[in-house]
Amino acid sequence: MNEIEIESRAVQSMDSATGEPPVVVLVVDDSTEANGAVQLTAVHNGDPTTTNSRLQRIATARYCRPDLDFLEDTEEGMRTFFTECVPLYKHALDGNWQAAKPILDENPRLKRAAIAGGWPTVLHVAASTNHHPFVVELLKLLDNDEIALQDQKSNTAFCFVAAAGNWRIAELMLTRNPNLPTIPGGEGMYPVQFAALQGRCPMACKLYPMTKHMFKNDDADKNQNLLFFTCIKTCNYRLALKMVRDNKMLAFARDEDPEYNGFTALHLLAQNEKPLDSCCHCSEPPMLIRINPAMKQHVFFQLVNCLWKTIISNTDSKRKIIDIISRPSQLLFDAAQVGNFGFLSELISAYPSLIWEVDSKNRSIIHTAVLHRHASIYNLIHEIGFVKDIIVTYEGNEDKNLLLHLAAKLAPPSQLELVSGAAFQMSLEISWFEEVKHIIPLSFIRMKNSEGLTAQELFTREHKELLREAEAWMKRTAESCMLISTVIATGVFSAAISVPGGMDDETKKPNYLNKASFLVFAISDAMALISSATAILIFLSILISRYAEYDFHRSLPLKLIFGLFTLFISITSMMVAFGSAFFITYNYGFKWIPSSISVLACLPILIFIVLKFSLWFDIIKATCYRRTLFKPRKKMLYVDGNVATTFG
Repeated sequence: MNEIEIESRAVQSMDSATGEPPVVVLVVDDSTEANGAVQLTAVHNGDPTTTNSRLQRIATARYCRPDLDFLEDTEEGMRTFFTECVPLYKHALDGNWQAAKPILDENPRLKRAAIAGGWPTVLHVAASTNHHPFVVELLKLLDNDEIALQDQKSNTAFCFVAAAGNWRIAELMLTRNPNLPTIPGGEGMYPVQFAALQGRCPMACKLYPMTKHMFKNDDADKNQNLLFFTCIKTCNYRLALKMVRDNKMLAFARDEDPEYNGFTALHLLAQNEKPLDSCCHCSEPPMLIRINPAMKQHVFFQLVNCLWKTIISNTDSKRKIIDIISRPSQLLFDAAQVGNFGFLSELISAYPSLIWEVDSKNRSIIHTAVLHRHASIYNLIHEIGFVKDIIVTYEGNEDKNLLLHLAAKLAPPSQLELVSGAAFQMSLEISWFEEVKHIIPLSFIRMKNSEGLTAQELFTREHKELLREAEAWMKRTAESCMLISTVIATGVFSAAISVPGGMDDETKKPNYLNKASFLVFAISDAMALISSATAILIFLSILISRYAEYDFHRSLPLKLIFGLFTLFISITSMMVAFGSAFFITYNYGFKWIPSSISVLACLPILIFIVLKFSLWFDIIKATCYRRTLFKPRKKMLYVDGNVATTFG
C-alpha cells in the first residue's frame, strides 16, 4: 500500500483542535494500478471515521485513468501512435465503425487507451461527435469500468455526451454504468453542469434528478450555485425552478462570477429584455406576452414568483427585503430600464409598497420607464390610484428634472428604431411628451430644471437634430412621390384626349363606345387623373409646410399617408386604363395576345406594392403603435391569493 498525503480541497472548514486545514490521506490500492484505476480511501486527520459525507463521496470515487502507453515518447509508442491511434481517432471522428473495428480487434488495448493529446479515448471522441451507431457498436466491446475512463482534465466521455446534448447516447451509457452522472469532470463539475453550460436544457433537466443528491441543501454548495445560475443565464428556467423548489436557499444565493458582481437570481431575471423567449434548445414555443395572470403560465414568471415569495416569506423585515433586491444594483430599476414589465408585475403585485421605491437620483420606476420609453411599465400609472399624484411630482436630486423633463429627453436609439422614418420617430416623441403632460399638474408644467429649462424648452433642444432629419426625410419622400404623380397625370390626360379605337367620322363618337372594355377604360382613366391630381396637391402641401415640431404630431404624417394612398390608386387606375385600351385597339387576330398584355399590365402594380411594402408597413405600424401605445387592454397588476394589491 502507498500513502499520499495531500491537502484537502473538499473540506473548507478548519480543524477545531489545531486551527489548521484538515489533511486527507489517500490510500492507493496497488492492485488496481495495472489497469489504470485508482481506488481512493480517505482518512481525515488520521481518523477515517471523522470524514464528513461530502469528503467521503469524493474520496471513495474511482478515478479511472486511460492507458497512456501509446503516448509515451518512445520508438514503440510513436510507431503505435501514428499507425493505430491517429487512424482510429479519425475514424471515430467520422463515425466510420467499419474502418475502426479492425483496428480495435487487432489491438484490444486501444479500447481503454488515450489516443491523442489530452488523453481522450475512442469513446470520448465518438460520443462528443454524436455518432450514435458508432457508440452502440463500441459499447459492446467495452467493460463498464472502461466507459468511465477520464481524460487528462478528469472528464468522462459522458461529460462530452452531456455537453453535446445527445440523450440517445446518454441512455446507452447509463444502462451500462448508472454512476456516470455523479462522476465529476474538469474543475469538479458534474455532467449536468456541462449540459447546462452548453445550453442543453432537455439533457440538463433529465440529468438533474440523478445528480441532485450530490448537492448540499443550503446556499454554500458552489457546484449547485454554479448550475443554478448557469440555468438562468442560458434561459433554462424549468430546471432553475426545479432547483429552487428543492432548495429554497437558492433564492438568496449570489453569483460568484465577477462579471455579475454578486447578483441574485432575481437580479439576473430582471435584466432579461425578452423574458418570454424560450431557450434555443428547448421545444417550448415562444409566447406572445400577456398581462397577469394569464402570462403566469410561462415558466419564467413561475420562477420569478417562486423566488420572490421565498424571499418574502423567509425574511423578517422590509429593510432586509429591500437590501436583498437593492444590492449590488436595484433590480426594480434594472427591470424598468430594459422594459421587463412582467417581472415588475410579479414583484409589485405581491409587494405593492415597492411602487414607492426610488433610485439614487430620486426617480421611481415610472420615471425610469418614461426615460427609456417603455409604455408597458408607464401604463402602470393608471393602476396605482392616488399614488400617481405624488410620484409624478418627484424631482431629481441633482438635475431637478421632473417626469415631464424626462419625457422631453431624446429616446434611446433602440426605442426610436421601433418605427422607421425620422418623421414618424418625431411623431412618436411628441406623443410621449403630450401623454406625460396630461398627468402632470398644471403648476408643474412650467417648472424649470437645474439648467433653467422648462420641459418644452428641453424638448426643443433635445430634438433639434431629429427635427432636421424629419424635415429632410419628409421632403425627399414628398418630392419623389410628387414627380411620379405628375408623370401619371400627364399620361392619363393625354390618353383621355386620344380615344383608343378612334372616332366615327359621321357621328363623332368613339367607335367602341358600347363595349364594356371602353367603359372600363373611361372610368379607370378618370380615376387615375383625379387621384394623381389629388396626390400632387397633397405632396405640394407637404413641401410648403412650416415643419414646426407639432406639424409632425398629426398633420404631416396624415398627409403623407393620404398622399401615398392616392398615388397607389392612380398607378393602379393607370395600368387598368392601359390594359383596357390595349384590349380595345388590338382586339382582332389572336385573342390571347391582348388578354396576356392586359394581364401583364398588373406587373408594375405588384412591383410597386413589393417595393413600397416596407414603407407602407412602417407607416401603418407607426400610426397604430402611436394610437394604442397608452391604451393598455389588460391590467399589469393582479391579486394573488391573500395578497391585496393596495398602495400605501
